[in-house]
Amino acid sequence: MIARLGRLAAATAIFGTIGLVTVPQPAHALGTGAAIGIGLGAFALGTALATPSYGYPGYGYPGYAAPPPAAYYPPSAPASCWSPYYQTYVAC
Repeated sequence: MIARLGRLAAATAIFGTIGLVTVPQPAHALGTGAAIGIGLGAFALGTALATPSYGYPGYGYPGYAAPPPAAYYPPSAPASCWSPYYQTYVAC
């Protein structure tokens, strides 16, 4: 038990000495121009990465969009011919 406390005290002394010797350096804040540049660069990078998703219909990935509507061709009128007997158009 005493040996364990001795090792704990030694470790605490070593780490405490390291913590006191190494002086923290002050943070160097960025200027306004640098912050704007970082923000615009991040925006441009995000835009460039998202651009390929606009090439496809739907949500950006091929195969996940609804299929195009089927072509609708109205039925053609049946062929009709003039009938002198009935005096009207009848199916040929």
